[in-house]
Amino acid sequence: MRRKWKGWFVGLTAAILLLTACNNDEEVKEPVTGPLEEEEIVQEEEPVTSYAAPFTGILSEEETTRRPVLVTINNHPLARPQSGISDADIVYELAAEGNVTRLLALFQSELPEEIGPVRSARDYFVHISKGLDAFYVAHGYSPDAQQLLQSNFVDNVNGMQYDGTLFWRSKDRRAPHNSYISGENILAGAEKTDSTMEMDQPSPFSFHESIEDAKIGDQASTITVSYSADPKFTSNYSYDVLNGTYERTVNDVLTIDKVNDAPVELSNILVFETAHRTIDNEGRQAVDLETGGKGMLFQAGLVKAIEWENKDDILMPMENGSPVKLVPGKTWIHIVSTKPGMDQSVTFMP
Repeated sequence: MRRKWKGWFVGLTAAILLLTACNNDEEVKEPVTGPLEEEEIVQEEEPVTSYAAPFTGILSEEETTRRPVLVTINNHPLARPQSGISDADIVYELAAEGNVTRLLALFQSELPEEIGPVRSARDYFVHISKGLDAFYVAHGYSPDAQQLLQSNFVDNVNGMQYDGTLFWRSKDRRAPHNSYISGENILAGAEKTDSTMEMDQPSPFSFHESIEDAKIGDQASTITVSYSADPKFTSNYSYDVLNGTYERTVNDVLTIDKVNDAPVELSNILVFETAHRTIDNEGRQAVDLETGGKGMLFQAGLVKAIEWENKDDILMPMENGSPVKLVPGKTWIHIVSTKPGMDQSVTFMP
């Protein structure tokens, strides 16, 4: 009897508890055994595409496909400092009359608001422009250059036709050292002459991935390149180890940009030796751009002997039959005469 009563009591208690739970408005919840973990959403970053500038090798997130522009810039002492020169990707320095040099400044990654003073063309300037497929800008011309330009050998604008419109005269300098043009007017000139400003051929130059890859050669921290005994046309370079670039001085004056006082900073200095010949009483030169010859390359504080060749009308630095790689950055190219020769025109110190 005592067992039956105990069982009945247990059953009654269970029934009462069940009935109470059913009449309760609160929801019966499952016990939480631990903290709930939220699902972590990982967003993958899109890879950044880098483009190497065609004539400097400097990486950028934006691709520049603008056609290169080549401008003849006056290098007479009365024309210095020049405008826009710190933005040039490459500068060629060549003899114009006798030992007086002119500059061919190539602009592709940047096109400055002011460039000049602009000076007259020579036929070998025009041929360099043709090889690079550049839009050529000059103010004036030699007889041989005039024939090439007027036959549309290259797309070009010239201050002889556009003085006072596309070109303007500075009031703080005297002619012929005062002709200037802007990047905007160069583009307007291309439109006037129905010339495309899109690159039509790839850059021929190749570049090291870093300056460390270029450290092969002999020490050369100071360099002198002369075209004569005249110090006004003698370039001196000093290497900055921290920046990995060269500064240029002429007659103890630092080469800067007139527009912004920025110094010209160079990653590569090339010297090409070739035959020159005086062709008239003005001292104008015939310069051999076809045969090729000896050269020197200065980069990363070092120097090594190279050659240069005309490859598809482009003057290319070569080593053992292959194009020489340049350090990313700006380049200055000296073209000097075989008389007296590069051995006397170029000196350097460790």
